Amino acid sequence: VARVDELPPGTKKKVVLEGKTLLLTNVDGAYYAIDNRCPHMGGSLYEGLLAGDTITCPKHKTTFSVKTGKVIQNGKIAFINLKVADVQTYAVEAQGNNIILKMA
Repeated sequence: VARVDELPPGTKKKVVLEGKTLLLTNVDGAYYAIDNRCPHMGGSLYEGLLAGDTITCPKHKTTFSVKTGKVIQNGKIAFINLKVADVQTYAVEAQGNNIILKMA
């Protein structure tokens, strides 16, 4: 889905595979892939802030682990706390200069 040199540590890339848009990240040299769409209102996680191993949805500020897909902190709308579902994760590995994504 990408080349290693396209995704240095601390960066993210949006990729499309088998009709799905995914968020690919490099955290300290390890690669992770999750669904790009926030389960709450479909915000693009690619447009959010990657900080360490978390990504924050730009729409309502829900924070997800890019390693596990689990919600780290639910976001808010005005004063209402949201309950957001986790995002799907996908297996990723580097083979030479290629980043391979496994859709199970």
